Amino acid sequence: MKRRIKYISIITMLFGLFFLAGCTAQKEVEVAQKKVLPSWYVYPPQTTASTLYAIGEGEDRDEAVKNALNMMASTLSVSISSQFDSQKVVHEGLVNTHQSTVVSKTQSDVKKIRISSYEVVESYALGFRNHIVLIKSQKQKLFLSLKNELEQKFILIDAQMKSLHLHHALEQLNIYKKAKYEIKDVPDTLVVMNVLESAYDGKEYLQKIDILNTGYEKLASSITVAIECDAESKNLEAVIREGFNSKGVQVKNGSGNMHFNIVVKSNIQKAFSYGFTLARSAIEISVQDYKGSVVASNKLNIVGQSTQGYEIAKESVAMKLDEMIKKEGIGKITGLDL
Repeated sequence: MKRRIKYISIITMLFGLFFLAGCTAQKEVEVAQKKVLPSWYVYPPQTTASTLYAIGEGEDRDEAVKNALNMMASTLSVSISSQFDSQKVVHEGLVNTHQSTVVSKTQSDVKKIRISSYEVVESYALGFRNHIVLIKSQKQKLFLSLKNELEQKFILIDAQMKSLHLHHALEQLNIYKKAKYEIKDVPDTLVVMNVLESAYDGKEYLQKIDILNTGYEKLASSITVAIECDAESKNLEAVIREGFNSKGVQVKNGSGNMHFNIVVKSNIQKAFSYGFTLARSAIEISVQDYKGSVVASNKLNIVGQSTQGYEIAKESVAMKLDEMIKKEGIGKITGLDL
């Protein structure tokens, strides 16, 4: 009997210890969960007429800042929407008309605008792999930083345009293409700058864009190429022609420094495999200027196959080349960068 009472006492004590330990652990978890968020995160400052604010969260400080910048860009998008939705009447003029046509696109693409002028006001580590920040950007400083970036971008483009005469026409077309890529987000930037400073219209940059686009189109329409195929490559001529036409380059006979010859040669080996007829094609493409000098070249190995004979297998080669041109572009296929 005494032994039984002793066992009951021990069990009761153990149960009590486990209960106390559980309560203690629960309290520790509760304490950990009750870590207080900073007031600036719970009630972040509101964007004012002169200053943009945004908060961000991430696994580390850099990611939190990046997310805060995206949030700031979203704030700009809301400002753009608010400002332009209130303009019910489109006034005549280059800038207003332009802004009205791009505003919808800008609201979706505004996150591409790089916000380089900002300050991290608050930074706080909530715990392991959890960081929060508060950033701000003075609208005037942001405006000036965007304007400076535009100026630097167009200084480089102007220098490239002045060096065009040092390159053949197809290289010139590539320089134009790269310049057009560099300025593709400029209209969005100008709309953001107009929101930051309503008196700014950015007309000079819109005019530069028009000049650049006109120059590209004029050059592209002046270039001609002629396609010369050997006997084994005749079935490739149509797809190569279509590739150049898709870039706005005319395929016809010509002469002078705006004309180029596309020379195509093929070495085809006939083979059989598992009931298929194969056409193993080694294709050489060279681009020659009006002097006969090779300005670009490329080699392709394409295997065509068919259960219906050799000629159909050769047509399979043309179909595969057509797919490559549509996917990679005629420039890469011919060794050019169009």
